Amino acid sequence: MSGTNEISELRLEGKDAAARLNSLKGKLNTRRAAGFVPERRGEVNNHIHTCYSFSPYSPAEAVYGSWLAGLDAAGIIDHESISGCQEMEDAGRLIGLPTTCGCELRVSASGTKLEGRRINNPDSPNLLYMVCHGIPSRSRSEFDAFLKPIRRARAARMERQVAVLNEILMDGGLMCLDFRADVESISMSQRGGSITERHILYALAQKMLTRFGRGAPLISALRKSLSLEISALVEERLSNEDNVHFLYDLLGLFKGSLVPIFYQEPSSEECLPVAQVCELVNNWGAIACYPYLGDVGESPTGDKRAEVFEDFWLDELFEELPRLGFKALTYMPPRNSFAQLARVRKLCRGKSLMEISGVDINSSRQSFRCPELNRKDFRHLTDSAWALIAHERLSSYGGFGLFDLESPLGDKALDERIGIYAGIGRRMDAKSPEGIVDIAREEGLWTD
Repeated sequence: MSGTNEISELRLEGKDAAARLNSLKGKLNTRRAAGFVPERRGEVNNHIHTCYSFSPYSPAEAVYGSWLAGLDAAGIIDHESISGCQEMEDAGRLIGLPTTCGCELRVSASGTKLEGRRINNPDSPNLLYMVCHGIPSRSRSEFDAFLKPIRRARAARMERQVAVLNEILMDGGLMCLDFRADVESISMSQRGGSITERHILYALAQKMLTRFGRGAPLISALRKSLSLEISALVEERLSNEDNVHFLYDLLGLFKGSLVPIFYQEPSSEECLPVAQVCELVNNWGAIACYPYLGDVGESPTGDKRAEVFEDFWLDELFEELPRLGFKALTYMPPRNSFAQLARVRKLCRGKSLMEISGVDINSSRQSFRCPELNRKDFRHLTDSAWALIAHERLSSYGGFGLFDLESPLGDKALDERIGIYAGIGRRMDAKSPEGIVDIAREEGLWTD
């Protein structure tokens, strides 16, 4: 999805989930009446951000975009929020596209063997990102209650960061941001969403566009007032009057240049101890996942610098992950080299860590697709996605999850369990997901 027509096609009317789902129903009827059938490619994406953290898309739009792109399944992952999960699930049921629910948050490595390291977080040593995949619906109220104070702590930090950024803007003779009117207002924080650095930068991009427009006046202001280095490609994009991704391109420029200047370290209220969070996540029937970042070259989103992360001490990291409570590792095939991921795969097998993949979408420039999954080396990730779907659904209905100790499959190897769950997930009717119980009963994986 990159052109004007494609982006406008994804837009659903309405300010709440019910209205968006109703709009989606109308678009689906129109598409299907015209005979449209998406080309299935065997691809999945388990890591799609929505407006409940930062994204051009609501959960229903994310499912619709995934369906149009030919995905077989889609998963929602928002920062410190699961408030979009029900809309995602309802949209998937409406379309007939299987979905999964998860969230992403930062945790502290203090007191662990990772303490003081630069792990998978570009902004802070000693803090790491983790992803909670496959959150069953029966646990979401508890999960949301756990996330609420974390969101409050993050919002307070975002307000402090705006104050720091305003000093930079004033020094450059530029306009300031009002946290409430400019930043909080464009977030979903009043509906259970989080406020992120991207909201701050998007608000700044809007103000710069209003004051300077596109092209030479804007480029001059960016260079003179903010001392930004602008590549020829970015300059061309910011000068193009027909560029529908303009605000996201400007945000990307700001993210790589301004965030390191105004960034404030999160507090212990925002980043809880990693082992504590892993224990909670696993007890609630979700899957605690470590997101592998690896040494980064060119960023898929265009807003990250080339940097070094875990690769130098990867063996030590994998020794610690199971001890901390991680059950899986998640990675993004477009982000890393084949050599990096071959090493990661070998270490995952050695530690019996499930491999889950997805591409984090937070810009209109990004595609919902992940064609790398069609490579022979990554086809197992599709099985993992179907197993994740079955895990979440069965756990939601009170059945056994992939890592339940009391499961009839508890004595089987992880690969064998994933294969069984993947088969169950593939047989499920996404329009009537409750039917998965009967499928699990046939497989001897359900006790009444």
